Amino acid sequence: MYERGRAGTLTAVLGPTNTGKTHLAIERMLGHATGMIGLPLRLLAREVYDKVVARAGAANVALITGEEKIKPAAPRYYVCTVEAMPLEVETEFVAVDEIQLAADPERGHVFTDRLLRARGSHETLLLGAATMQNAINGLLPEANIASRPRLSRLSYAGQKKVSRLPRRSAIVAFSASEVYEIAELVRRQRGGAAVVMGALSPKTRNAQVELYQSGDVDFLVATDAIGMGLNLDVEHVAFASVRKFDGRLTRELTPSELGQIAGRAGRHM
Repeated sequence: MYERGRAGTLTAVLGPTNTGKTHLAIERMLGHATGMIGLPLRLLAREVYDKVVARAGAANVALITGEEKIKPAAPRYYVCTVEAMPLEVETEFVAVDEIQLAADPERGHVFTDRLLRARGSHETLLLGAATMQNAINGLLPEANIASRPRLSRLSYAGQKKVSRLPRRSAIVAFSASEVYEIAELVRRQRGGAAVVMGALSPKTRNAQVELYQSGDVDFLVATDAIGMGLNLDVEHVAFASVRKFDGRLTRELTPSELGQIAGRAGRHM
């Protein structure tokens, strides 16, 4: 599957959050005999894996991330983090999600590599933000561009204290210490909160997501990792700060980062 120029359609599906891009990729993949999807987060990969298993059966689906590897004897479908995509496996369908991470200082080289070379023999989808359109037009003139509108309206609700946040809210912070501090505050004032961040083990992360999704708690406190496509039952997103340390310096969030994270509200899957 790892060869640019192979026969097969190449489409970039671009748009803001909550446009159903990941859902589209799952449906397209299941329409092929074999397929692979690369996702930006381990937790999102697990979420998509569970959905594909429910449709295709556990014997037909592999999950490959930096932390988990579930590989049946003869999988038809591979759900992976982008970095863990098994490049030697040939499949009819390939999708790469959040392709705008090609511009990321730390992970960009991997996403750029997949952008340029990861291909399905029949169909390839590149999913991401509309900001990638010019780059894709320049690098991949053969690609079809499909734009998708947001499926729900996003609006600014102003500043609120924790005690006044509506139920089914996600509070986004930018350090582990701040996440735990806010979660404790929410638990004292509102009765319960789930915590989601990359530093947790897969088992713990999955349990915390289920705690929130099941309705056992109405508040989620997370790092900005939830901006990378997690499909949670979130009606409101609150920012603990609009500044983050990006590995080099502390800076203001860009408009695209704000939109990506805030777009978790009103998710459609």
